[in-house]
Amino acid sequence: MERNHEVTERHLLLDENGELVEPGWSRHLLQEYDRKMIKAPKLRIKEWDYYLVMGQGFAGAFTISDDGYIGLQSVSLLEFGEFSKEHTETVLNTFPLGRLRLPNSSTTGPTRYHDKRLKMRFDVGNGYRRIRCKFENFKDGKPFRCDIFLEQPDMESMVIATPWDKKHAFYYNQKINTMRASGYMEFDGKKYVFNPATDFGTLDWGRGVWTYDNTWLWGSGNMDIDGKRFGFNIGYGFGNTSAATENVLFYEGRVHKLDDVEFHIPDNYMDKWSFTSSDGRFEMEFVPVLDRAACIDFKVLVSDQHQVFGKMTGKAVLDDGTVIDVKDMMCFAEKVHNRY
Repeated sequence: MERNHEVTERHLLLDENGELVEPGWSRHLLQEYDRKMIKAPKLRIKEWDYYLVMGQGFAGAFTISDDGYIGLQSVSLLEFGEFSKEHTETVLNTFPLGRLRLPNSSTTGPTRYHDKRLKMRFDVGNGYRRIRCKFENFKDGKPFRCDIFLEQPDMESMVIATPWDKKHAFYYNQKINTMRASGYMEFDGKKYVFNPATDFGTLDWGRGVWTYDNTWLWGSGNMDIDGKRFGFNIGYGFGNTSAATENVLFYEGRVHKLDDVEFHIPDNYMDKWSFTSSDGRFEMEFVPVLDRAACIDFKVLVSDQHQVFGKMTGKAVLDDGTVIDVKDMMCFAEKVHNRY
């Protein structure tokens, strides 16, 4: 199969043996995921919906996930500036094993989680997405609230289906970028209001069976450039990418496929990063402003995360050769090592 193979026809994601029918990337969720067709143990199945919504000087991140023997439901509130800060609060569930009933498709909903402390719901409507959350005792005994709308007109996305080098293991993922954001978040008497002229949300929708020990790199961002929606998604470590990578540009609802992109990560995550590309179409410098670092070590369960937010400057080149000049684009790049 050729490098960066594009899937263009609708069909089932898995065959009767629980293996991927057609590894590759696509512009829409063409391959139909059905949890019941998975042949791996339920403990290894991982399903999640993750939204990141970036405003001017602030951001919110929202996760509902069922990772087999553990569920992680989390909310992050981030502020950027001279004194950047963030707070993440997570509710852990033991052995959800599919009981959260996450949808088989990103086009349907709702995705929801509910307990005495946290109520979170993601809805999909006609041309929009909605994020609602009430988190009691988010920090210092104070609650967090949000009601956010994301515009999703008819647009392309990044979808990738890759196998792991293990029987019945696969990664199926969609990234929807450049969704204009409105609505608000509220915490400790402060209201954070999103402006659709400048602010955007991204959905990271994932389903699959993972191997136990893995390290990934991921970077993503959105920006309004002269009234045009521009974004990018780059990443590695998500299965065997010989058929395709998830490196793409988004521009006015269209996806432009990139070849390989290299992350040049300094020893100190807060030093300047750089990104270079094999095809010369993504050449960037990245100046960090906040490292959302988290490390847990329960011996069997290990997670070492560095999600670094900062400003990207450089050039991106569309399929037709058009050069997009990017300056001080607020975005993130991360390195994550998990054993889970």
